[in-house]
Amino acid sequence: MARNLLWLWVSPMTYVITQKCAGTCDSACVDVCPVDCIHGPVDVEQLRSLDAGARKLAVVGVQLFINPDDCIHCGACLPECPVDAIYAEEDVPALLQPDIAANARFFAKRCSKQP
Repeated sequence: MARNLLWLWVSPMTYVITQKCAGTCDSACVDVCPVDCIHGPVDVEQLRSLDAGARKLAVVGVQLFINPDDCIHCGACLPECPVDAIYAEEDVPALLQPDIAANARFFAKRCSKQP
């Protein structure tokens, strides 16, 4: 068991929200995240305040992302995603591999805008 724990410490796994989320932005994953590490370019509360028609228009091409620095790797978000857009980083399908970098870029830009 200690060997397995050492592997997690040396090589932590994170979760990635892939482009399958784009246009859906269901926020159920946000509600179950114990560390509030799921964000997007549009505020979740703002999305929730829109009626169904307006929300659908507001999320065209928009997706949520998981902050890899804040994620505690609990996996609570996985079963909540209605479009199966969330994967452990090591399990992201080959066609969705660019989403790993997109996730990291989202948070790099976000952090660089803060004072």
